[in-house]
Amino acid sequence: MVLLQHKLNVKLSQRQILTPGLVQMVSVLALNKLELRDMITAEMVENPVLEELEDSVPLLDEVGRREEDRERATEEAPATTEEKKDSFEEIDFGSFFKDYLDPGYRSPGEMEEIERPSFENFLSKPSNLTDHLTWQLGAIPVRAQVREAAELIIGNLNEDGYLIASDDELMGVTAPASPDADAAAQEMVVKEAAALGLAAVLPEEEGDAELATSDWNAEANPIAEVSANAAAAAVAPATEPASELQAVTKSQASVHSATPAPPANAPPARPTYKPGFNRSDLAEAIEVVRQMDPPGVACRDLRDCLLYQLRYQQQQIPHLKNDHGEATAQVINDAIAIVDQHLRALQMKQHKEIGKAIGRPIEVVQQALDYIRTLDPRPGLRYNKVQPRLIEPDVAFIKHGDEWLCLMNDDDVPQLRLNPAYKRLLTRDTNDKDTRNYVKERYKSAIQLIKNIEQRKQTIMKVCYSIVARQQEFLEKGIDHLLPMMIKEVAEEIGVHPSTVSRAVANKYAHTPQGVFELRYFFSESVQGPEGGNTSLLILKRRVKKLIEEEDPSRPLTDEQITRILQSQGIQVTRRTVAKYREDMRIPSTHQRRVKK
Repeated sequence: MVLLQHKLNVKLSQRQILTPGLVQMVSVLALNKLELRDMITAEMVENPVLEELEDSVPLLDEVGRREEDRERATEEAPATTEEKKDSFEEIDFGSFFKDYLDPGYRSPGEMEEIERPSFENFLSKPSNLTDHLTWQLGAIPVRAQVREAAELIIGNLNEDGYLIASDDELMGVTAPASPDADAAAQEMVVKEAAALGLAAVLPEEEGDAELATSDWNAEANPIAEVSANAAAAAVAPATEPASELQAVTKSQASVHSATPAPPANAPPARPTYKPGFNRSDLAEAIEVVRQMDPPGVACRDLRDCLLYQLRYQQQQIPHLKNDHGEATAQVINDAIAIVDQHLRALQMKQHKEIGKAIGRPIEVVQQALDYIRTLDPRPGLRYNKVQPRLIEPDVAFIKHGDEWLCLMNDDDVPQLRLNPAYKRLLTRDTNDKDTRNYVKERYKSAIQLIKNIEQRKQTIMKVCYSIVARQQEFLEKGIDHLLPMMIKEVAEEIGVHPSTVSRAVANKYAHTPQGVFELRYFFSESVQGPEGGNTSLLILKRRVKKLIEEEDPSRPLTDEQITRILQSQGIQVTRRTVAKYREDMRIPSTHQRRVKK
């Protein structure tokens, strides 16, 4: 039988506890210059002990002394009997209140001048695709059921203008697919797009050197860029609706609202969305939206998008009043036949096969292909323009003589100091206990913030000097001389944890003689290079891309041939590695790059 009893045990253990100061130090280290400036401004608003140190702005204690001297001089000055003109009497109150008093006999010209709107009224928020389509829908006379369906369709368009929800999802018959199903469907669509020779858009995180690969795809196949994005978006959540549709989508429980994934053995969730329209209303609403500007919006895939644009331009032919109307009509008819029946062959660049299939010579087929290249595969993107991201370098790498220097770009970052007026409050005995505790707490918080900001600067400078010491050839000769470098190596050199280095280079940029680069750009893995040295993976990708750009389009290089060329240059790489990096750069395969003459 076990007896229950109380005991006191003494146990010695070590635990790591993150203090508020340490938590703040970690968060401050991860901030870039712009974020740090905003954080300091917010801290100065909340903490009265902090103030900005500026030579041109007098400090509070200096202002106080000047006010005391001015009051003392005023008391000692002799009274003068000379009457001075009061400046208060010089104010023309009649003209000042003229805008607010209406005696009834004002002229129309004066009233018109007063009622002019402010310049602030001319400012407007940027319009997006949802706003543009909603404005057009308001001018179209349709039934209430069709209007409701059209609003739901507009709210489920992606940024490229494609309808990403199925009819069953819009009708509420089926619930939105789980994230795992979305990922599987997206992977399948990407593979099908690759089989058609369609190239996906390069991700943003590839870095500045990798952004140039999208230009290669655009030149090789101008209509291929949209396919993977549009197809992948067919299983992605809907874009955020505009303010006019927020109330509608919230009240109707939008078909793409985020819901937790059910267990594997649980029955499928029953949709709670009850539309106020039927399937015929939905079909009519889709056609209504597709007739709006821009042409090709609300289509399911690339083929339908191009066909709607071609048919829209076909309707504009009767308005042409020149001799080119018939020639343009024939070119559009050929283009419609190619897109409708031979889009796969078009992506495979089988021009001769297309000409035989439609019974047209190769010259006419080429004219139709040139016309197709003028179409917009992403019609909604012109209204969903992404605002350019502001980049301001945090540090600069400058060569002074034979020595490389790292300069912190913090001239416009507020320099903080402690307000001495609050320090004197701590030494006074007249203050109550609550006031002293508040000032003492704010004082400690201000000191900790100043220390953390200085610690951030020292850590970033150590990391930057380590980068400069390893990448001098890159800074002097160019990107082709970038050496592989790991975060762990830099962390061991400066004596910190790798996570500290990762935070120090996060979202921070450096101005170099070769351009502005993100600090993370200098860190990359390595492969065995010539003469037993190491070569950065970024350099390997650039060489693969350059070999493909310089190849004969009629006889493109295979992955095996590219591997042999790199091995002859001393770079030890396998065919699977070349194929992986080629796919990462969204470059089509050999068969898809071949152009038949």
